[in-house]
Amino acid sequence: MGKVLTLKEKMANKGLLFIPDISGFTRFVHSTEIEHSRWIIQELLETLINTNQLGLEISEIEGDAILFYKFGEIPDMQALYKQVERTFCEFHKQLMAYDQTRFCQCKACISAIDLSLKVITHYGEFTGYNVKNFSKLIGKDIIVAHQLLKNDIEQHEYWLLTNSVAQEPPVGLKQWMQWGSSAKQTENGEILFHYTQLSQLKNEIQPDPSPRFAIENKVEMLSLSREYPTDIITMFHAAGDFNYRARWQEGVKKVEEINHFLPRVGMRSQFLLDSGQVLFYTSSYAYQEDRIEFSETDEKKTSTTYFLMEKITDKSTRFTLTYYVKKDPVAVVAPSATTGISTAMH
Repeated sequence: MGKVLTLKEKMANKGLLFIPDISGFTRFVHSTEIEHSRWIIQELLETLINTNQLGLEISEIEGDAILFYKFGEIPDMQALYKQVERTFCEFHKQLMAYDQTRFCQCKACISAIDLSLKVITHYGEFTGYNVKNFSKLIGKDIIVAHQLLKNDIEQHEYWLLTNSVAQEPPVGLKQWMQWGSSAKQTENGEILFHYTQLSQLKNEIQPDPSPRFAIENKVEMLSLSREYPTDIITMFHAAGDFNYRARWQEGVKKVEEINHFLPRVGMRSQFLLDSGQVLFYTSSYAYQEDRIEFSETDEKKTSTTYFLMEKITDKSTRFTLTYYVKKDPVAVVAPSATTGISTAMH
């Protein structure tokens, strides 16, 4: 007589598969600057990982998607929806925040806001195995979940759940949800699923308030200006790119970005100066075709440097550096900072 399996043993190889997939990724990479698109996607994938509140495990990251899983019973539908909601909203909050604070005007950075997200949820049988230091999942339901990424749903911001997760469309989650049903023909037969668009959630997103990095009550200490025989974009990249800063700003040995690889307002950087190390924030940015301005403020908000580029002709640009300190009668002006500005223009 065969062994009678306990419920725990029966559930050992069953679990939830949860796949958030960034839509528009292929077109985004193929038609835009590859380096910046790579960093944007990396930040978005990290955002998706950080939204995990169901105790999901990561099997693998597949370019534009993450294969999450969790062995055991199907999660409560409210809890599952809350995971979908947080994943979707944090993804779009990240895109909105980057679009509002980015420096770059390349196609990748401009078009990032148009990326979208769909979420596939499926419940089935699978198991894991290890290859050296890599953990992988195997099973027919892993294949099914991936095949569901290609379907006949026209829009690309939706939540799809198979009949294995819910036999009927869920009720009582959100009033605006309108559910549709369809099927996917796979090698393992017909897979029935339900889906609902998630675009409405974008209207409910409350962006985080923009922190203030610049000095509000300040006094100008020094301003220098010079015309250069180059276009405004080249001038902007030469001034803003930290890889070049030590070449032209006296007293600066090296600059390292701390929390972002793509320049934006709020980016923290460590300046290695002749006099020591100082942390700076990129505190403001404004772009027009004939005028580009950004500023850097030290972490203690005692000084701010404004970098202004103004187009004169297609091949000439006026570059102005202005140094401010906090309006405080006992404030001490950092000599390394003023020295760097005064010699930068020579």
